[in-house]
Order: sequence, then C-alpha cells, then structure tokens
Amino acid sequence: MNATGTGIVPSRLEAALARLRPVFDRIAEGTIAREQDHVLPVEPVRWLVDAGFARLRVPTDFGGDGLTIPELAEVLIELATADSNLPQVFRGHIAFVEDRLQAAPGGERDAWLRRFAAGEIVGNAWSETGAGALGTSQTKLERRGDRWVLNGRKFYTTGSIFAEWTDVTADRDGDAVTAIVRTGQPGVAISDDWDGFGQQLTGTGTIVFTDAEVEDAHVALFDDRFRYQTALYQLVLLAVLAGIAAATERDTAQAIRDRTRVYSHGVASLVRDDAQIQAVVGEISSVAYTASTLVRGVAEAVQDAADTAGLRDTEADLAANVLAEIRSAQAQVVLSESVPRAATLVFNTLGASATSRAKGLDRHWRNARTVASHNPVIYKARIVGDWSINDTPPPFIWNIGTAPSPTP
Repeated sequence: MNATGTGIVPSRLEAALARLRPVFDRIAEGTIAREQDHVLPVEPVRWLVDAGFARLRVPTDFGGDGLTIPELAEVLIELATADSNLPQVFRGHIAFVEDRLQAAPGGERDAWLRRFAAGEIVGNAWSETGAGALGTSQTKLERRGDRWVLNGRKFYTTGSIFAEWTDVTADRDGDAVTAIVRTGQPGVAISDDWDGFGQQLTGTGTIVFTDAEVEDAHVALFDDRFRYQTALYQLVLLAVLAGIAAATERDTAQAIRDRTRVYSHGVASLVRDDAQIQAVVGEISSVAYTASTLVRGVAEAVQDAADTAGLRDTEADLAANVLAEIRSAQAQVVLSESVPRAATLVFNTLGASATSRAKGLDRHWRNARTVASHNPVIYKARIVGDWSINDTPPPFIWNIGTAPSPTP
C-alpha cells in the first residue's frame, strides 16, 4: 500500500500537484490585495520554493520531481490561475534549469542541480534599454587579476529580486557570454522600478552591476545555450495566459452565481439563468479551454526539442527546434488576442459593478494585455506565415537594439 492506502502510486505530476495545490490556494487568497497594494510576492515565492517548485524539472536522482515539460506546463497553468505574476517570476529559473539539464555531465552540472533541489533560484538579466547595436551587450565582463568582474545595467530583470542568482548576458572582449551572478553581493543593486500596468509584481526592474564578481565556472559562451530556449521562454508566457483565462472564467462564473439583482431588460429572473449572460460566459470558457489545449500542444513540441538536444545540429534536432518555435509562435498569435478579449467580456456580464476596485477583475485584462505584449506578436505572425509559405526557419534568438545598416 502507498501512503494514501489505495495501493495506487500517484504519477510524478499528481504527487507534485498534491504538494503544491495547498500553496496555490494560499497564494490565491492574497492575490487581489497584493495587486492593489503593490506588495511584491516575496513570501509566496518562498512558500513555492519551500514546497519544491524550484526542482520540478530536476531529475529524481538529484532530489527533484523529474517532470516532463508538458507536466511542468500543467503546473504553471494552475499557478497562473492563482496568481499570474508567479510563473513569470520563475521564468528565468525554468530556462536556466533547462540549460543545466542539457549541459555536459560533470561536477558543475551536478552542483547546479543540487542547488535547485535545495531551493536556490535564478532570475534573468538579459535586456538593456538605450541605444546599442542589435544583438550586442553594453554590459561588460572583464578579467581583473585572478577574477572576473561585471559592470553594466540591465532592465526587465524578471525574478532576480527574489533570487539567489541572476543569469546575465554580457560582452567579454567581443564574445557574447552568459554570467551567473550571485545577487547578494555588494556589487549587485536591484530595483523594483517596473511601471507596467500589468504583471506588476514580477520583479521586472533594473539591476546595476558594479564590479560584481563572477566565478570562472559560471561564465559560458552564449552560443552554447540550449537551442530551444526561446520556445521555452514563450511557453511560460503562454501558460500564464492560459491561467489568466482560467481565472477569468472562475471569477466571472462565481460573480454571476452570487448576483441577485437583474437588469430590467434581461431575459430571466436570475442573472445565472439569463441566456445572453450564459452565452458570454460560454465564450470566456471556450477561450480558457482553447488556451490550455494550445499550451499542452506547445509543451509537447518543446519536449520533442528537448529529447533531440543530445543530437545537436542533426536533421532531427533542427526539425524539432523549428517546430517548437513555430508552435509557440502560432499559440502566441491566437492567445495574444483571445485571452485579453475574454478578460474584457467579463464586463458585459456584470455591468458597472464589475469595475469595482475591490473585486479586482480589471487585473485579468491588464495582466493578459501585458503578457501578450512580450515579444511582439506582429513579428511572430509574419514568421509563421513565412514558414508556412516558404518553409523559412524561424529565428531562435531574441535581440533588441539598434538595427545595423542594411546591406546595399
């Protein structure tokens, strides 16, 4: 018999969710208050880490859950339904865990996997603002004596304010590198200065590095990163959108069930029985279902890319990575429009009372619109179209900067 007395051993996903769902419920209780008071989810992040959220993809041999990418996506959707900020907080961590999973076996890889299992998490510090050549970094990694030091300024540093480490892109004598930097050292200053109207609590602000120290083993060429990283990054955002859609359906249905007053021109004595209201909620529910289904499809494509990573640059590997990127872009094109629209339809069901600040229903649209604004969807639609028409492979790296002069 297992611990439940049923004789049935739960799957890895079921076991992880059984452990995490009480934490998700606790997180959901404070979501609106945190949004309204702009309280960073420092405690919820720690609750999740203490419950093993940081080790979901870590192999069981190293103390993790060993979840597949589709299983991880299911967990992310449920967390996003509780609070859409939190999966995005862990986005950089999820990607760095994946990078370590695909690294060559050895002591350094094993050390990172054990850190994750012990609850250490990694934030992100890739983006910069201001002028700069496309694909280059103004953040510099230099050798000073017997150590590496990092100097520069990064923005959109999601999750780093909560993390023990941050994953930084930098220039090292003309080479694009990544440096994994301890955030607790004097040379790292992190600010919560993200002023977006949605996803306000992701810790997406500024980091300034001033002679921050980096260990030799924590510097690597950027080109050595795992190939399907952009598809994985996008998968996390898609899971966030799916969670927002599910939360929108949940909150709308509950508000309608609780409502006793009706409109004089309604078609039923109770709002819950009004056929027009039911039709609107049916649209919201259909978007939520579609969103979760698309996320599962993208997760399967990303898993296929992960499965071929050991055959890097083979025909099978390239094909799997192309499909993972295309599937993530296709889902983004659909969900970037449908989920914000679903979050708007809420206000057709409840009227002016839906705008009450106390209800916090506006957060669903604000958060969905903000997530949908990442990695502009107009370019993803073109990439998918070019692939569909001309079989053109998609780009695998996101760069922001000043475009180089066109070739004559």
